[in-house]
Amino acid sequence: MGAVSDATKAYRLLRRALISRSAVQRVRRRLQADGPLPADHYKVAVYFADGAVNMYQMRQWYRPLAELAKRWPVVVISRNATGAEKLLEEEGAPPITFVPTVRDLERFVAKQDIRVVLYVNQNTRNFQMFRYGRRWHVFINHGESDKMYMTTNQYKAYDYAFVAGQAARDRLSRTLWNYDIDARTIEIGRPQADHYSGVLPYTPDERTVVLYAPTWEGDRPSAHYGSIATHGEALVAALLATGEHRVIYRPHPRSGVVDDEYGAAHRRIIAAVAAANAADPGAQHVYDNGPELGWQLASADVAIVDISAMVYDRLAAGKPLMITRPADERASVDTTGYLADCEWLTADAAPGIVAEVERVGADAEAIARLRMWVQHYFGDTTPGVASAKFHGAIERLMSEWDDWHEHEMGSIRSDEDDDDEEADEEEL
Repeated sequence: MGAVSDATKAYRLLRRALISRSAVQRVRRRLQADGPLPADHYKVAVYFADGAVNMYQMRQWYRPLAELAKRWPVVVISRNATGAEKLLEEEGAPPITFVPTVRDLERFVAKQDIRVVLYVNQNTRNFQMFRYGRRWHVFINHGESDKMYMTTNQYKAYDYAFVAGQAARDRLSRTLWNYDIDARTIEIGRPQADHYSGVLPYTPDERTVVLYAPTWEGDRPSAHYGSIATHGEALVAALLATGEHRVIYRPHPRSGVVDDEYGAAHRRIIAAVAAANAADPGAQHVYDNGPELGWQLASADVAIVDISAMVYDRLAAGKPLMITRPADERASVDTTGYLADCEWLTADAAPGIVAEVERVGADAEAIARLRMWVQHYFGDTTPGVASAKFHGAIERLMSEWDDWHEHEMGSIRSDEDDDDEEADEEEL
C-alpha cells in the first residue's frame, strides 16, 4: 500500500508540474502579445500569489478596484501561473504582471511607483513582498466573517488592515495582544455590496427564491463548517419538492477537494436540481458556479449559508438569512458576534426547511435583529457609502505616503547640507 500511495503522490506532483509549466508558457505568450505595461504608472498593487482555485478571492474586488483605478492606477502582481491565466481571461479583471520569481518581482517593483500594496489573503509568499519598504502593505481580505481566519496573528505583519466595521475591530481587540486597533485598522464597510448586480438566469415570478450557498468541507476539524453532506441534500430536496420555491445552489468552488463523500453529496445536489428542472422547466432552479457574485445575494428572498464570508456578504444586503450549525462539534464557532444571535439551522431541522424559510421571512423580531447586526458589522449600508470609505482610506494612505516621503527627502537634504558645511570647514 505504501508503494502505491507514494506512486500516486509522485504522479500528482508530476501532473501539477506539467500543468503549471504549460500555464507559464501560455501566460508569457499572452503578455508578450499584449505588450509591456507602462513604466512608472501604477500607484496601487494587489498582490496575489494563489492559483486559479482561489480566484474567488480576487473576483469580488474587480468592480471596487475598477472604480479606484479611475483615481489611482491599479495593477495585480500575480505570482502563480494558473492564477495569472485566469486573471487574463476574466472580464473586468485589473491589468496584471506575472512575476513567478523574486527576481521578476524585483524588476517590476523597480519600474513602478507602487505606494500601496493590497493583499486579499494570507498566502505565505506575501512575505516576499513585505521586504519592500517605503510603501504601505494593507490587508483587505476576501470577505468579512467570524471564522478564526479573521483573527489570525498575521494581521500584525501588515501596516494597516481595511476592515468592514466595528464587529471586526471588536473581534481583533479580543484576540490579538499588543495590536493597536485604532492606529492600524480602517473601517471601509463592504464596497462590494455597492456592486451587487448581474443578469438573473431566471424570470422572476411568484416563487420564493432561496439561495443555498455552502462553503467547502474544510481541511481540519476546527474549520469543518461545510454543510453539503449534513444539511444540503435534505434541505434542497425539500425545497425542490414544493413547486413554490426556486433554489439557487451556489457551492464553494473547493467543495469536495478534501472529502470524497462531501464531493459526492455536492454532485447529487447538482443532479437533483437538473432533474427538478427537467420535470418542471418553469421552476428555473439554478446551479450557479459562475464567477460573478452579486445578483444571488440581492435577488434571493431568503439565504441559507454556512459559517463563511457568505454570511456577511448576505448580511450586507440586509435581507433574511439562516446559518447552518456545523454538525462537527469540533468546529470553532465564535458566538460573541452575529453568530450569537443569528437564525441557526441544524442538520436535524434541515428536512423542515420550508417552514423555516417562511418563518425568517416574516418574523418581525428576526428582521429587527438582522438590521441591528447589519449596522454593527458594516455601518451605514446606504448605496455608495462603503465605496466612498474605501476610496477615502486609499487617499489617506497616499497622503501619509507623501508626508513620509517629504520627511525622508528633508532628512536627505539636511544630511547633504551638513556634508557641505563639513567640506567648507575642511577647506578653511
